Amino acid sequence: MIPFSPPRVDQKTVDAVSETLLSGWITTGPKTKLFEKKLAEYIGAPRVIALNSATAGLELMLRWFGVKEGDEVIVPAYTYCATANVVEHCGAKVVFVDVNHDFNINISEVKKAITNRTKVIMPVDIGGMPINYDDLIRLVNEPEIKKLFNPENENQQKLGRIFINADSAHSIGAKYKGNYTGTQADAASFSFHAVKNLITAEGGGVALNLPEPFGNEEIYKFLNLYSLHGQSKDALAKTQVGGWKYDIVEAGFKCNMTDIQAAIGLVELERYDGDTLKKRRYVFDRYSEKLSAYDWAEVPVYETEEKVSSYHVYMLRIKPANEQLRDKIMEKIAEKQVAVNVHFQPVPNFTYYKNKGYNVMDYPQAFKNYEQEISLPVFYDLTDEQIDTVLNAVISSVEEVLAIHA
Repeated sequence: MIPFSPPRVDQKTVDAVSETLLSGWITTGPKTKLFEKKLAEYIGAPRVIALNSATAGLELMLRWFGVKEGDEVIVPAYTYCATANVVEHCGAKVVFVDVNHDFNINISEVKKAITNRTKVIMPVDIGGMPINYDDLIRLVNEPEIKKLFNPENENQQKLGRIFINADSAHSIGAKYKGNYTGTQADAASFSFHAVKNLITAEGGGVALNLPEPFGNEEIYKFLNLYSLHGQSKDALAKTQVGGWKYDIVEAGFKCNMTDIQAAIGLVELERYDGDTLKKRRYVFDRYSEKLSAYDWAEVPVYETEEKVSSYHVYMLRIKPANEQLRDKIMEKIAEKQVAVNVHFQPVPNFTYYKNKGYNVMDYPQAFKNYEQEISLPVFYDLTDEQIDTVLNAVISSVEEVLAIHA
């Protein structure tokens, strides 16, 4: 069976973890701090904090901004459930909007959804392809939109507009107008989960990019304590002579990254652009070169004049397919010992959100994208022979199903 997205683990990974385990320091410590520094340098962001997930990053930033019951947060209907769930955790209302044909959030629909209760917009770089950040930034700075904004705390007053809290879980290493993602939005949360491009087993990080008069260093320090139960000192600081005593200044959360995770991340970051992304681009190109010859196939766009993807998910669409046909095609592919997936089910289609009154048919483009989409395997150790096997399985399965239902 050709798997969908196994993690890249080799001797360098094993050696880095072993060295950390034997160092006597395995929780948040020097490796985590170095990983944060290297990430900030790589992205070009003022500061990055490493956490246990991108989900934690999204929620911490919502809470930092003071999002609460009565507030509204705009989220694309086409995303992973985490993007919406964190809004629910804060007691605010999720306002779903439709997406474009390219899977990313529709800025025109965002504008229609803004009210005087809107505090945050959470765009998502689906599959690793950045959204149109300039358009979104321009929208939140329009005078009439800023007039609608109703600040209710110091951070909201200082920003003076809707906060852009990007879900960049897929897009580490992607570029928008020559700059890496993580430097456009006010904050951007990346995922380093085991199926992502750059892994720490589990993990995530937030790139901070708040404008003046905010101090990103000050926000970083707050997030450090907020992600560790509100402690005024982390474990490393408490090891200093006389440093055992600490205070609790917030009722915080527990979502810090460990040095074991950071050790893996440091290995992956060092070889990311020069090796990992090159291989993923190679796989994307091989798929597109072959599949472009078929009328039923719509291959993903992963590079334009303004954008370069991180090549995270190869999102093939079967143009004649509906949901039922797509599922039958996936079953046929699985029978041929190839694992494929769907990214994603629109969030309003899940039971929890249906029970809250959302209807996926209110987001027709999101549903259309979903019912035609099949994600193909992309991982570092995928061989040319396996790529050919995937292509043959997909092509033959699509043609078998379409012929039956012609």
